[in-house]
Amino acid sequence: MTAPRRVVIEADGGSRGNPGPAAYGAVLRDADTGAVIAQRAETIGIATNNVAEYSGLIAGLELLAEHAPEAEVEVRMDSKLVIEQMAGRWRVKHPDMKPLALRAQQLAPFGVEWTWVPRERNKAADAILNDALDEAAGKPKRRRAADPAPQAPGTTATAAPAGSRNPMVGWRDPLADPPTTLTLVRHGATDSTLAKVFSGSDGADPGLNDVGRAQVHRAAAYVSRADAEAVDVVVSSPLRRCRETAEVLANDLGVEVVVEPGLVEASFGAWDGLTFAQVQERDPEALDAWLASTSVAPPGGESYDDVFARVQRLQRRLVASYGGKHVVLVSHVTPIKMFVRLALDAPMPVIHRLELQPASVSTVRVWPDGISTLRAYDVVPV
Repeated sequence: MTAPRRVVIEADGGSRGNPGPAAYGAVLRDADTGAVIAQRAETIGIATNNVAEYSGLIAGLELLAEHAPEAEVEVRMDSKLVIEQMAGRWRVKHPDMKPLALRAQQLAPFGVEWTWVPRERNKAADAILNDALDEAAGKPKRRRAADPAPQAPGTTATAAPAGSRNPMVGWRDPLADPPTTLTLVRHGATDSTLAKVFSGSDGADPGLNDVGRAQVHRAAAYVSRADAEAVDVVVSSPLRRCRETAEVLANDLGVEVVVEPGLVEASFGAWDGLTFAQVQERDPEALDAWLASTSVAPPGGESYDDVFARVQRLQRRLVASYGGKHVVLVSHVTPIKMFVRLALDAPMPVIHRLELQPASVSTVRVWPDGISTLRAYDVVPV
């Protein structure tokens, strides 16, 4: 059997009582034919609807790993909560949800498309979970909807809502529908950069060294020749290394500098000024918790989830202020990764797989409908 190129996970969970007897259902389909590849439904004892819904998502992602690990995947659920949390737009606050969300993030491959669908478009997963609950209660099965005849692509039962379909950004006309271009420049090297120590927003505030200043001049030359759009403004983090980077860029590009607090690096609290190895030796439990969940902050610091929320708000402000213009943003590793994550609409763990060099250049474009796209990442001018 030929492996499917694209698949859809339909997942659901339900509790009769909330909390009460609960079960989940997950269906893995070939996205092109609608054919069911695999399905799973199980009871999970007494639980809430949300726990059951996350359990259904995890089951669907496990089916994906078993049957179509190389396929492009879209997850469709009628749980707005789960979809928004997995897409990174809402925080996971409830303690019962955090380990389930973490497990789902670990299973989700890069580039998952997270789609909310109305309940009537998620009938198959709902049907098999209710069959599981009926069977556990000694009742006859009322449904058998998860293995129907294959559906043609685009039919209403499996099609995503029009607003959530692939935006086909490569086909857009930037003249008719001008995006806001955000060129993201990481600051040049400092002595702390070369020493690989945590250097956040509340610690030491080092300036550029000679290596860093040379890197920034190369970045300015690259920005001026790499894009036909003239730069309208340079917007900088308030930290010294970024302000010095921004001044070089602005002088070379002939524009002004605006300082924006939202571009500041994450706060690493008690770890500021230490190397990773030093933190691992002095505070291994806190480090393990921080590495395991983006909702956990270093002692006295800021979590990755908080930085992401800050960058989301900032991107909206930038588009409102500089809509259709070309803005150079001078920032740090963590905020730049969050802009990239927004462009890719990727799960939060993607940030741990992104490398970013000093004075490197990345570019995203934000379109009037809010969709953002990645044009370049971690380009190191030479």
